[in-house]
Amino acid sequence: MGTDQLDNRHWHNIVVLTGAGISAESGLGTFRGAGGLWEQQRVEDVATPEAFARDPDLVYRFYNARREQLCGGDIQPNTAHYALAELETLFTGNFALVTQNVDDLHERAGSRHLFHMHGELMKMRCAASGNVFEAPVYFDGNDHCRCCRRAGQLRPHVVWFGEMPIYMDEIYALLADCDLFVAIGTSGNVYPAAGFVQIARQAGATTLEINPEMTDGSSLFGFQWRGPASEQVPRLRDLLAASG
Repeated sequence: MGTDQLDNRHWHNIVVLTGAGISAESGLGTFRGAGGLWEQQRVEDVATPEAFARDPDLVYRFYNARREQLCGGDIQPNTAHYALAELETLFTGNFALVTQNVDDLHERAGSRHLFHMHGELMKMRCAASGNVFEAPVYFDGNDHCRCCRRAGQLRPHVVWFGEMPIYMDEIYALLADCDLFVAIGTSGNVYPAAGFVQIARQAGATTLEINPEMTDGSSLFGFQWRGPASEQVPRLRDLLAASG
């Protein structure tokens, strides 16, 4: 199929997947400095259940720093975030936004039908009950949980390496019923999200990848738009709004 000329047809069920690329355009750092280190630790070593059990103070510091950056005035939604929120409002069919990102930039831009499959940075979870609460910028093992009233029970509401993503049943159901699937700013090599395009294709959906460069999964998409999300997503919004 062609790589650029997406037909202007009427779709009923749209699923959009966003990845790190859309947040990077807002200046949100990945905390992977030279050599992929943070405070001389591999990021993977501060984002696992084992790391939290071994050195919870280090893990708390890592996520406190990430929240501090996210809440800084320099980090704001970009044109792509706003275009997706506008598309959700303008599109007359069913629209679902699935994100691999743990930031709240989609919410700030106005997105509502949103599934954070890797959790949310601005929330915390009780390790005992599973209850989820809004998180302050800073919290650690000295903070008492609101439900069990115990210190040391709160952890970031983020899916760590080795843990299952959230909302997978809902996401798979949406993919099985969609007629347009769009992946924006994703690497195409992190599962299970990398397999979403295949599920959508099996459902007969049109598939579109928006990314500045080719990815490991590009060949699976029927259409590919190359360029920054902040340029290409408004183009998608205009196309879909016009098609109804």
